[in-house]
Amino acid sequence: MGLSEREQKIWNEIQNWEYQLSQQESTDFQKTYDKWLNSSFAQLPGRKQKEFFAKADEWLFHLHAFIQSSQSQLDARNRILSSARLFDDTVEHIEDLRKLTIDQLIYIAEHQIARHRLYSFVQGGATGAGGFLLLTADLPLMVAINLKAVQLIATTYGYDVNKPYEMMLALKVFHAAIMPTRLQQYAWQGLLQELEQTEYSPFFYEGADEVIDSGSLQVVLKQLLKTFVIHSVRRKLIQGIPMLGIAVGSAVNYRLTRNVTEFTHRFYQMRYMLEKQK
Repeated sequence: MGLSEREQKIWNEIQNWEYQLSQQESTDFQKTYDKWLNSSFAQLPGRKQKEFFAKADEWLFHLHAFIQSSQSQLDARNRILSSARLFDDTVEHIEDLRKLTIDQLIYIAEHQIARHRLYSFVQGGATGAGGFLLLTADLPLMVAINLKAVQLIATTYGYDVNKPYEMMLALKVFHAAIMPTRLQQYAWQGLLQELEQTEYSPFFYEGADEVIDSGSLQVVLKQLLKTFVIHSVRRKLIQGIPMLGIAVGSAVNYRLTRNVTEFTHRFYQMRYMLEKQK
């Protein structure tokens, strides 16, 4: 089945976005920074590196399962289905969402995106205004907010992330989306290669099950730098409120979630239209 005129327009938008992503180049500073980070991490024994990534993957898998089984996520899934029934009253299951048009799916997905960008903005502001406890909780909370956003965007396009294949793909999309922009083009190509598999079972995943790698360290370091900056400017109060800390926390968290949701949305739009062409 070919694409409609509207779908072709969105396809062209994705192609343009993909081209812009491929044109991202590292500056001399970024190349030096990447080299320093990789060489620093390489000093750890190989066994320690494997243990670190294995523990990080295990934590991410458990977080995914916890979010998916939480009441708030179940309520969000039900809201997505309810919104879809406004367009097609035959929608009963997650897979039925693929009956909707691309514009209807975009409409529902953009509501999820806007909501999670707001969550991220507020959480960053709370971190900037709060005490030591909120500062230490910032990184896991940011991971949870963005992972939840990825799950719900996938759900909106009719992919049930409770199934092993969709779970692993969503985790890899999440990992690709949090990477620095200059590295995302390579992760994007890897995701498209995943989609080129002619046959797959949603109940089994036969690919590599490692998600976290050295590229993820840059995100962690950026969040730690943000925490250091917030801690440094906390004493600079405006009428008793640490406005600089709030501004830094809100801006950094919002930008991360904006990048994550845009990358994820483009990927699932692409997947939707690739499958429709088949």
